[in-house]
Amino acid sequence: MQLRDALDDYKRHAGDGTRFPGERRTVSGRFSGGDGRLVHVGDDGELRDFGYPLTGRTGLVRSRIGLAVGDEVAWLDEADTTQRYVGDAALVETVHETPRATVTRHDVTLGDAHLTRASVEFAEDASGDDSADGADADPADASLVVYARFAPDGRDDRVGQLRYDDAVEVYHADEHDFLASATGFADLRGQLPATFPELLADDPTDLPRDRDGDRYEEERLSGEVIADVPFSDGVATVATLLTDGAETDREAARDRLDALFSDLDSVDALREAAADALPSVPEDAPARESVVADLRVLSLLSAPSGLRIAGPDFDPYYEHSGGYGYTWFRDDAEISGFLLGAADAVGLDLDDWHARSARMYVATQRPDGSWPHRVWPRDGALAPGWANARIEDGPDVDYQADQTGSVVAYLARARAEGVDVDGLDRTLVAALAGLDRTLEPDGRPVVCQNAWEDSAGRFAHTAATFLEAYSELGRHGEGLAVDALDDPDAVPGADSLPEDLAAHARDRAREVYDALDDLWVPERGCYAVRETLDGGIDDRLDSATLALAAAHRSFDAVGAVDDERLDRLVSHVETVVDGLYHDTDEITGLIRYEGDGWRRADQLSEKVWTVSTAWGANACAELAALLAAHDDPRAAEMTARARDLLAHVSPGGSLCEPTTYLPEQFFDDGTPDSATPLGWPHAIRLATVALLDDELPQFADRAAADDD
Repeated sequence: MQLRDALDDYKRHAGDGTRFPGERRTVSGRFSGGDGRLVHVGDDGELRDFGYPLTGRTGLVRSRIGLAVGDEVAWLDEADTTQRYVGDAALVETVHETPRATVTRHDVTLGDAHLTRASVEFAEDASGDDSADGADADPADASLVVYARFAPDGRDDRVGQLRYDDAVEVYHADEHDFLASATGFADLRGQLPATFPELLADDPTDLPRDRDGDRYEEERLSGEVIADVPFSDGVATVATLLTDGAETDREAARDRLDALFSDLDSVDALREAAADALPSVPEDAPARESVVADLRVLSLLSAPSGLRIAGPDFDPYYEHSGGYGYTWFRDDAEISGFLLGAADAVGLDLDDWHARSARMYVATQRPDGSWPHRVWPRDGALAPGWANARIEDGPDVDYQADQTGSVVAYLARARAEGVDVDGLDRTLVAALAGLDRTLEPDGRPVVCQNAWEDSAGRFAHTAATFLEAYSELGRHGEGLAVDALDDPDAVPGADSLPEDLAAHARDRAREVYDALDDLWVPERGCYAVRETLDGGIDDRLDSATLALAAAHRSFDAVGAVDDERLDRLVSHVETVVDGLYHDTDEITGLIRYEGDGWRRADQLSEKVWTVSTAWGANACAELAALLAAHDDPRAAEMTARARDLLAHVSPGGSLCEPTTYLPEQFFDDGTPDSATPLGWPHAIRLATVALLDDELPQFADRAAADDD
């Protein structure tokens, strides 16, 4: 997104009660991708690239597609439009109904290329019947009009074009982007971006403009092109290709485009090519539609490295948020853990995904055993952030210790599942030393930032991630030893580790387990969200504290959860779920925490979050499994709660969009908001479906009876 586009959107949406001006929203439309490049196909058909964090290439920042018949152009974004995914893959079908014809588009992103196949079917009265508007036009004169604006290297200035018979190359320095047509170009022209007077005008500017013969330089000195693409037998296919000039020369780029046009000359060929980007889902998988959607989203958000962005970056100028197109190790490791736990239960082959994740966590660990705030997913390099206290000088308050806890829990489980990557044992030993250094003598983690990144203290959620990490290390850490470190003296705290690291981890898990009593609030029947900086207790309800359920289930494998703790966990989960439950005429789900004021706009109350609602469902299911292991009859009721919450984020639920996407948040009137789709709730949804089907099927009849 360029500043010109942000200002244009600001003009269009300033003062809106549920839209934040200056953003590039993805709450409607669908994405195609799965191997790095990420292209949004708007519900009106506009194409935009969102894959810069995944590939380092900016690509398309604006586009429009129209149908030209004679001298008239009908822009498809102004037509009645329907859209869907074709099958399980990320192949997007968009049907535009114009007065003269139906244009059916199929969009697919394959690696660094995106193809748009448009077929046109004219109405019977489009020619030869004077009763139709413009009926004297000949459909044989029709063409597809493509307006595309590229921003190679993220630039909209100092950009040039090279022209070929069937392609145009837009370049700045390293990035070279191509637009090509299978049937060549009937016409091709350039255009300068919005001018200063247009930017300063009160009204937004409609683009593209008509051709201006006095501005000869615009034909070559911008990233904007307008092409007329002829139809052949009613079909026109265009492609865009993003390249690095040092890696792919223009001859190779053009050869690749020719091969794509040759090999993908039908909808069936596009469907088969798109299907290769996703793991197959068995036909008998539980809640198959939901599982397919979750895997599609998590694939879309993944870089070839295996790291994922949290969501498509709708606010790159940080006007209303801190950005989403980065990898947070909290979200990413939680997603990895959910996938690891669900794969066998659902019948998925995700071995490559598990190994890629583990390999990148090993590569991105800091020398002190921790992980940084957030990184670029394409290569793990440090990304902009505000919680890098372990890198900067000064106190460590602006550090998110829960991220390290989440990574450790995943890596320990992955090791037990046979994931074998170089340096895994070394990473776990260094991480254990890092956890110890951030655990206070009272058994709870140090003062740090919380999961929501908006306050500091000693949080129950952070303690939950430590409890889970230590428990998983104690459970799966046999054979770990300090001598796995290349240089033990270079890892702070490694000299304090004992010989038996698994036993040490179990002891630490017991310390955290016992210390959680310090956060119990009997008056509310729940665990406090945190101990504040002045030593007080913040007893607000917070959905992040639902992590205690899964953490205690991990602990139960190395040190039994006692009856008093089971009672407290049941009380806590019920209190949090009931207290955060929010129901309107349009939506039902959980708010993030009591007093949450973020992105409310004109709404007076807290907004519902899909990650909180999915977390509630998962916590109820995890607690149900823990109760069932203790032969506790409350497992049935907790399972029913899990199914109820899961329904709200499942296809058909009020928090699941028709696209099958889970946006981060919703306004009370049902308007979705913020990052869409958000990877974290999709992974939680998948894991909860698997857990209910695999470990709690005995309570399915109870749930069905309750529904009746």
